[in-house]
Amino acid sequence: GVLDDNTQNSLLLNDFFESELDDYTKGQVRYPIAGLTEGLHKIRVKAWDIANNSNEGYTEFVVASSADIALKHVLNYPNPFTTNTRFWFEHNRPGEQLQVFIRIMTVTGKVVKTIQRTITTTGNRSDEISWDGRDDYGAKLGRGVYLWQLSVRTPDGKRVQKLEKLVIL
Repeated sequence: GVLDDNTQNSLLLNDFFESELDDYTKGQVRYPIAGLTEGLHKIRVKAWDIANNSNEGYTEFVVASSADIALKHVLNYPNPFTTNTRFWFEHNRPGEQLQVFIRIMTVTGKVVKTIQRTITTTGNRSDEISWDGRDDYGAKLGRGVYLWQLSVRTPDGKRVQKLEKLVIL
């Protein structure tokens, strides 16, 4: 394994591999990694079978200072937009069911659209929520600057919010 592209300190994972019961073709590696700094990290793992065939896997993960939910890179794209935009954010809770609430507001704070979804991402990025620029009654919103609030709640009740701007042309 190679952590954070540091090929000088590659990790030998053989002793941490455990094959599945009754299936020697599958298994998992459970390797404890300690002392990582907060933030985004990546690991690349290469494995060989008994016939010397190899394959490689890659993943990214976030180290957080606490078990609280954290959001990064909160944005909507495209922005500005005319007919459709997609909401993106990164979080530190991959594989968990997250309740996502998006509220679109005028600059005076009046809520004009509420979007609610339950998502489960395999990684740390969500980009699956889109919006057509219409209010809760189906009417197209006028051109201008709007605010949007992203609120994400975990199954254990922890919640985090971010406020951003969007522009409709």
